[in-house]
Amino acid sequence: MAQSSRRSKWVSLLMLLFAHLASTIIAEDGLVTNGDFETPPSNGFPSEAVGGGSVEIPSWKSKGMVELVEAGQKQGGMILIIPQGRHAVRLGNDAEISQDLKVEKGFTYSITFSAARTCAQLESLNVSVTPASQTIDLQTLYNVQGWDPYAWAFEAEVDDVSLAFRNPGMEDDPSCGPIIDDIAIKKLFTPDRPKDNAATNGDFEEGPWMVRNASLGVLLPTNLDEEISSLPGWNVESNRAVRYIDSDHYTVPQGRRAVELLSGKEGIISQMVETAPDKDYTLTFSLGQAGDKCKQPLAVMAHAGDQALNIHYTPDSNSTFQSANLNFTAKAERTRIAFYSVYYNTRSDDMSSLCGPVVDDVRVWFSGCNRNGFGGLRLGVGFGFLLFVFAMV
Repeated sequence: MAQSSRRSKWVSLLMLLFAHLASTIIAEDGLVTNGDFETPPSNGFPSEAVGGGSVEIPSWKSKGMVELVEAGQKQGGMILIIPQGRHAVRLGNDAEISQDLKVEKGFTYSITFSAARTCAQLESLNVSVTPASQTIDLQTLYNVQGWDPYAWAFEAEVDDVSLAFRNPGMEDDPSCGPIIDDIAIKKLFTPDRPKDNAATNGDFEEGPWMVRNASLGVLLPTNLDEEISSLPGWNVESNRAVRYIDSDHYTVPQGRRAVELLSGKEGIISQMVETAPDKDYTLTFSLGQAGDKCKQPLAVMAHAGDQALNIHYTPDSNSTFQSANLNFTAKAERTRIAFYSVYYNTRSDDMSSLCGPVVDDVRVWFSGCNRNGFGGLRLGVGFGFLLFVFAMV
């Protein structure tokens, strides 16, 4: 009986520890505290726009003219657009909101947020976690709904950080400024490369947090550091963003994630892959359409070192994607691969929404070897199994 009691106590402790670890993981990925701004202030939501200074926003610190705005609220003759739910935050001239977060030093995190401009076409939004910072240009609207989800990444230099959003603009009307909503965080991991593939995260399965009930994907703005990217292993080199899409709302060639290329040469993704000089390689990838009524023709320009290939997507009644390949000889120990859309495409039912070809399943492999399309099989033993074994002792 005593041995059974001790075993029960240890099992209970392990279950509590496992539950704590699981809750920690869940808390890291998803909306930050009051990231949707639906938690009411102590005195309730304002009945109309609040001006002249800071307004109380639960779990957030604010500086300058910060407003809690509501769906359907009017400003002059304009109705404000709220990305999700009933409420969001608008930042006036040089206004800022911030929240303290606990993270793990040395890890890369991605911040997903929705943003919309209001009065001025040239509005922008600065997002930062000291010392990292980036200003997102909101001039280009990628869809007719009036707002877009974005992702930005940072590497945690300490365990306690402050996430801040600031409006760097100075408009004549101080009540103007960008609207932000649905702020979420996700810890990123760089996937191990399969033995038969020199490309990192070639299936695009690792990426930023996706808003589950949103059908706009997530825009990835310019980011030239593949080590600190919302899409691990990849850079966005160009002036315009590319769209990270999921299989819940789009047609994806394989797996659950892919990239839709927007805005022609202004939407480039690239990666430096490890190669052996003077060796022959083959770059293969899947090319398709996202199922978002994007107007034909769809085509991708693929680059591998000094080689380039223009591939047009040819619709097939039996498939929404096709495979393509580009042979090249490596000149150095690292070779740049890159993709962009040949055309500037919009949807057939909406001339304002940008779209383009989808790229997925990127592989770089020795031309002389047999490619194993399934990669290596990795086996692991989880906490639940260990707990079960311990309980049976």
